[in-house]
Amino acid sequence: MNTSTRSTGRTVWVAVRAMILSTLVLGVAYTLLITGVGQLLLPAQANGSLVRDADGRVVGSSLIGQSYLDAEGDPLAGYFQPRPSAAGDGYDAGASSGSNRGPENPELIAAIEERRAQLAEFNGVPEDEVPADALTASGSGLDPHISPDYAAIQVTRVARARGMSAEEVARLVAEHTTGRDLGYLGEPVVNVLQLNQALDERKG
Repeated sequence: MNTSTRSTGRTVWVAVRAMILSTLVLGVAYTLLITGVGQLLLPAQANGSLVRDADGRVVGSSLIGQSYLDAEGDPLAGYFQPRPSAAGDGYDAGASSGSNRGPENPELIAAIEERRAQLAEFNGVPEDEVPADALTASGSGLDPHISPDYAAIQVTRVARARGMSAEEVARLVAEHTTGRDLGYLGEPVVNVLQLNQALDERKG
């Protein structure tokens, strides 16, 4: 075996050992470390921010929206409705996406006008009171939040359908409204899944 062959063999062996070491450190040890830290410090977030009902059953994730429709696909009057979703058939976590339609796209404009008319009638408000987030999907199609303005136009309808007072429903909305991050980033939002769960627990 000549010197060149021995040198090549040593180089290959060094590369193999480096690869094995890197895999063990970065692919195994680091992953286990971060998983352990997550489970210790932020267990809820590390496990998917799952939302459970009073019986402990998983009903969803606070990070992913849901649709509240009847068997015919019509919105349920007794639930707060989320914003539109372009992810699959709606809030499909395996098909996260927006519509990719520009603001001057005629199909988007027609869809917005149709939604505005439907939501105004469904909630018993003038069309000019329907906020923008009620008419357009988020970039991911999975946004679980709506604006306080969108929640506000739904209060009377939800209260009537559940036999509750509008004041009681509005109080629940306020309790499930999250303010700006760090006091100045973003806008206040309402988590629809958690709000509807609170409604179900209040008025079984």
